[in-house]
Amino acid sequence: MTRGKQIFVVISVLLIAIGFGLVFYGYQKSQDKKNSSNTVLSVLQNITNPSGFKPADLSKCDDWKSQNCTKRIRFIQTNDNGEPSLQGRNYAILLDPTSPNLDFKVTVPLSNEIYAKNSEGKLVKNYQSKTFEQLINDQNSLLDGKNPLAAINSDYIDQLNNPQGLNISRGVEYSGDFASLRSSFAISGGEFENRKASIQIGKKPDLNDNFNTVGGNGRFYSNGVFEDICTKLGTYACEESTNRSMAAITNTGKVIFLVHQSDGTGKLVPDKFDDLLEGIAKKFDLGTIQDALLFDGGKSPAIMYDSKIYTQNGGQIGSAFLIYEV
Repeated sequence: MTRGKQIFVVISVLLIAIGFGLVFYGYQKSQDKKNSSNTVLSVLQNITNPSGFKPADLSKCDDWKSQNCTKRIRFIQTNDNGEPSLQGRNYAILLDPTSPNLDFKVTVPLSNEIYAKNSEGKLVKNYQSKTFEQLINDQNSLLDGKNPLAAINSDYIDQLNNPQGLNISRGVEYSGDFASLRSSFAISGGEFENRKASIQIGKKPDLNDNFNTVGGNGRFYSNGVFEDICTKLGTYACEESTNRSMAAITNTGKVIFLVHQSDGTGKLVPDKFDDLLEGIAKKFDLGTIQDALLFDGGKSPAIMYDSKIYTQNGGQIGSAFLIYEV
């Protein structure tokens, strides 16, 4: 081969190599741009879509109306406007009482087995001091051998550790002195598709509506009308002891169990309860708030979901509302 031909071959090989390099570079830039776009889209979805928040939203199901959504329960963390936020001081359990894969139970602080009767056939009620963590982990917290999926503190106790409000566990009553004076929260028994949540002072006329009931305190929503109950609570409970525990029911029958934990930089006062609950209801398509009440506050508020206690204040409590996955 002549020297001229050799030079021509070398130049041709170099040009071909450069061509392949430019093609590969262009492809790689295209892929990088595509991946970058996907990353940005993913981040935007996480910001704008509540289901993207972890652990601000530990969803079991996103669509309440879907036939495939059988559990219909989710756990969220929000700011005081009800918006999902990892820095939020509010932890909430959202649920549909008619879910076929959920069941419920109330537990109270007993040293004996719940539902036990003495030789005379009377219910045994040996109450003892128990914290939320103790109450949701003892033998009486089991339902058909299963531990609860979720729980929230509810009733007050007196100096002898007796629950003060209306407490009924799967049809069996463990009530106190204020059972007919304070509002209580209930989820009825029977077939799952007929279960409903309610808030009322005293027992409901239909005994089935009282199947699982827990005592409460001040009611601040009634038939869709919000009331600032600051003066009814008194200055200390209104402005100082601001760790909160509450339950709300929407016009579509959904339930919001919520615990607010004050951190010293901000307090949830009663005239802001509606901003918080209505924000959650709107964000998660639950309907509008119809009824709501406070549970035992101050040193008692506590909430658990999926075996993790997210906040607990160490006080002794009179009852807890338990939720099970079946």
